[in-house]
Amino acid sequence: MKYDYDVAMIGAGAAGLSAGIYCGRAGLSSVVLDSQTAGGLTLTSPEIENYPGFPTISGPDLMANIQKHAEKWCTIKEIEAVKGLAVDKDGATVTTSEKVYSVGAVILCMGVEHEHLKVPGEKEFAGKGVSYCATCDGFIFKDKRTVQVGGGNTAALEALYQKGLGVDVSIIHRRDRLKADDIYRKRIKEAKIPVLFNSIVKEIHGDTVVRSVTVKDTTNGKVRDMPVEGVFIAVGMRPNNSLAKMIGVELTPEGNIKVNGRMETNIRRVYAAGDITGGVRQIVTAAAQGTVAALSTLEVLGRSYPF
Repeated sequence: MKYDYDVAMIGAGAAGLSAGIYCGRAGLSSVVLDSQTAGGLTLTSPEIENYPGFPTISGPDLMANIQKHAEKWCTIKEIEAVKGLAVDKDGATVTTSEKVYSVGAVILCMGVEHEHLKVPGEKEFAGKGVSYCATCDGFIFKDKRTVQVGGGNTAALEALYQKGLGVDVSIIHRRDRLKADDIYRKRIKEAKIPVLFNSIVKEIHGDTVVRSVTVKDTTNGKVRDMPVEGVFIAVGMRPNNSLAKMIGVELTPEGNIKVNGRMETNIRRVYAAGDITGGVRQIVTAAAQGTVAALSTLEVLGRSYPF
């Protein structure tokens, strides 16, 4: 059967771009589609120290390298949102904001998006002091006071990044110990970044911009207002699974796409890779899953199966 492309990757993060590289090297024509610019959430990482071959590199620089590599092997279409997806025994139809593509297989790489605190003021002050990306907005708050909400690696890295910019940042975490790796906890201590343990943000206040947050101590119930000009939030991710739901792809209770070792979903010709499949959600695992998914499509496309 004649297709516009053998394979379509939906999502241009590490998984989608890696899949594009391996599709091209396997002799498959492929297209990577994304509603935004290529790079995914990795673009918001100020510093990456665990991607093999790069002792330290910024997220934007790493993704620029991967994108440049992928452009040699596949077509990348940025700012082209996928609006619809249909799959049958002969192939799939991908409807975007620009046109309709017929493809032989689809790899879902839509990734995840930031969880919200869901407190009063969060939505109202988004972009007016509330941010989910220190790399994007941290420089605005030099010599100003902010809070970083969360206790994982992302929150720790973003707090350290802000500190390096000259921001007076404090961490608010709901537990009695940061979940971040030991190395980041050590750096938080060395940087003398205050951490409010057993604390949660109850409300974000302001006028035209953020002015303060209400913080509750969960051990004694005491509530106090902290004057701040910025609130950075890193409290988890949720999968972008609307397209998967649209075609009946099986999901986990957490909303991640279920896959087997070949990155196959319950629907023939549909694969998934990267953060949307859950797990440890690391850049290196996203790239690896994209690789496996790309090679797995060879079977449904009638090519030699490599493993």
